[in-house]
Amino acid sequence: MKTQVCIIGAGPAGLLLGHMLRAEGIECVVLERRTPDYVLSRIRAGVLEWITLSLMERLGLDARLKAEGLPHDGFNLADGERLIRIDIAALTGGHVVVYGQTELTRDLMGACEERGLEVIYEAADVALHAIDSDAPFVTFTEHGKARRIDARIIVGCDGFHGPSRQAVLDRGTEYHREYPFGWLGILADVPPCHHELIYSHHERGFALASMRSETRSRYYIDVPLTERIEDWSDDRLWDELATRLPDEAAAHIVRGPAIEKSIAPLRSYVFAPMRHGSLLLCGDAAHIVPPTGAKGLNLAASDVHYASQALVAFFKRGDADAVAGYGDKALARVWKCERFSWSLTRLMHRLPGDGAFERAMQVAELDYIASSEAARTSIAENYVGLPV
Repeated sequence: MKTQVCIIGAGPAGLLLGHMLRAEGIECVVLERRTPDYVLSRIRAGVLEWITLSLMERLGLDARLKAEGLPHDGFNLADGERLIRIDIAALTGGHVVVYGQTELTRDLMGACEERGLEVIYEAADVALHAIDSDAPFVTFTEHGKARRIDARIIVGCDGFHGPSRQAVLDRGTEYHREYPFGWLGILADVPPCHHELIYSHHERGFALASMRSETRSRYYIDVPLTERIEDWSDDRLWDELATRLPDEAAAHIVRGPAIEKSIAPLRSYVFAPMRHGSLLLCGDAAHIVPPTGAKGLNLAASDVHYASQALVAFFKRGDADAVAGYGDKALARVWKCERFSWSLTRLMHRLPGDGAFERAMQVAELDYIASSEAARTSIAENYVGLPV
């Protein structure tokens, strides 16, 4: 096969980019090693900032998002007792929308055939070749048959463990921070305990009250990485949530059986540069943020924004500088989002080795945020999404 752009990975980043390019008349093919059902089974992010919303609107694929998404004008930090509301709408004029990543992916998948976006699922043994040349190509097997795609540009949207980053791992610099805890999450078909998200700092640890809809809730607590999911019954998890959340939220927790329960490790990670010859990296292939700042999917969307701009300029106007400048432009925003996610993680969690002083500093910081509009504005600006 021959195409202009070969996109590796059919998660939201790869599908978003594919639709953006097809809307501009640029040929592209998307490769995905998993099945569609597997891709849709991933339980991921649920808070969309303005960049993700604007891309879906630009593509005209936001009808269900507008109908079913939950617009939020604010969210809350808690110090174990009180709620400190960050009024996004009043402080920035913007808002976020709670809409599960699975649903956004479903919307993008559903439009592929109609819009001529070719996606090849169950593509095994994907390998990148000649990425330093003007004629890179990708090899893979489909149902046991060897195949090859020749392209002008390859875009890796295949996540942290995908072949794209692995192909250039010895050419860049890795910046990383591993956190000594994970998020134990429970998804349940019960109404949320509060109409907005609550990030709670408690002496026993962190808790997050979130939702996917008005009838489906998502809760998290942080636990040591040594914990086992089988040791956490539903009742034990609900009890711990009720302890760590402020009383006014805990009193409204509705308990129910878990649809899904898992422990996700937290890390901050950046791989730079994000462009190597004819290969561009997007999303988790280049960076990972702890989920505290709700930036993972949204940061991938900003990468797609920059990549689509660069590729349109390259293929329509012959602007090679646009592709060459993609990495630096994307990384500038990546580092700012990494900073916000790292700082919010450090504020809301208790790290091993932290003592009375560190705990007092976190409480003082939260008290300052509660009393300072400037501090709340800074948080709101980052949470709603920095400019691109």
